[in-house]
Amino acid sequence: MIGFLASRFIKDYQNTSDAAVRRAYGVLCGAVGIVINLLLFALKLFAGTLAGSVAVTADAFNNLSDAGASIVTLLGFRLAGQKPDPEHPFGHGRLEYISGLIVSIVILLMGFELLRDAVGAILHPESVECSALTVAILLVSICAKFYMYCYNRGVGKKISAAAMQATAADSLSDCAATAAVLLATLAGYFLHWQIDGWCGLVVSLLILWAGFQAAKDTLSPLLGQPPTEEFVQEIRDIVMANKAVCGIHDLVVHDYGPGRVMISLHAEVPAHGDILTLHDEIDNVEKQLHDKLGCEAVIHMDPVVTNDEAVNAAHQRIAALVRGIDENISIHDFRMVTGPTHTNVIFDAVVPYGCKMSDREAEEKIKKAVHELDPSYFAVVQIDKSYVR
Repeated sequence: MIGFLASRFIKDYQNTSDAAVRRAYGVLCGAVGIVINLLLFALKLFAGTLAGSVAVTADAFNNLSDAGASIVTLLGFRLAGQKPDPEHPFGHGRLEYISGLIVSIVILLMGFELLRDAVGAILHPESVECSALTVAILLVSICAKFYMYCYNRGVGKKISAAAMQATAADSLSDCAATAAVLLATLAGYFLHWQIDGWCGLVVSLLILWAGFQAAKDTLSPLLGQPPTEEFVQEIRDIVMANKAVCGIHDLVVHDYGPGRVMISLHAEVPAHGDILTLHDEIDNVEKQLHDKLGCEAVIHMDPVVTNDEAVNAAHQRIAALVRGIDENISIHDFRMVTGPTHTNVIFDAVVPYGCKMSDREAEEKIKKAVHELDPSYFAVVQIDKSYVR
């Protein structure tokens, strides 16, 4: 249905990299979610009142909270699409993440409320009426929620929307929760088991888990998560495709919301090259990053000696030596200053987060290894932290 509606109401609906198309998908899915959840709320509330089931009634109010979450998602996409202004020069894209966080908070609050009601039903169990209408409503709800999970997950992946991924996770937990309620209703009718409260407890725990996962997924981009390895590799491939670039380092990705990414990096260029020509090449690389990845790029040129065989050989040997200490450590900005008694080997070592060694330990090990490689070498090491995986 979403595909059909998208083809009818979203112009250029297949171009999901376009900010306006992303926003339209978010609004459309939010509107569909509001309508379906309100219908399910009305049906389940009627069935729960008819059957006297706390689990069915709790599931009904869960759908009402989902309708509220869909409203938040819809508003989030609308507000995130606002153009940059003097107070927010990088746009409002992070509002999409904030809307996802609000959805997760709503899910958690509803989960706690349902947990309280379920505990009350366990302590004071009551018989539950079962009818063909109640069973039919619950079956329809399971199918509807599974459909909502599929389309939210599919569209969320297509447009890389954390808020929709959170909504998809909530829909899947709702599907399982309603299935538990259905089992409790049937067990009470056929086996006379008063497990309505226990199934309500299962429902509430599933909702709380979905809310926790959704909060974790939306908090990460707000706090500043690292870019994906695939995105980093795309950047490397584009930059290194230019023959004027010898290497890159100090890559930092700033995420201001979907479609609003800024990157900065250092590009190594030959020290003997023409500065104006190299500057023109770097400008071309920045434009390619913008055109292919839709991000704003700032590249700093680092001149490196490429026409000195002795320096190049030492660079390769020491780089291999450092990788032997830890395969994830790399070096850059390599220089050698030769004196009458010793040679200063100067370079930066990039130590990734999660390295078992402290920065100080890594520095001392590198210095020792370089000196053991050649007693005339004295390493001058600057430790950098890696902002990418």
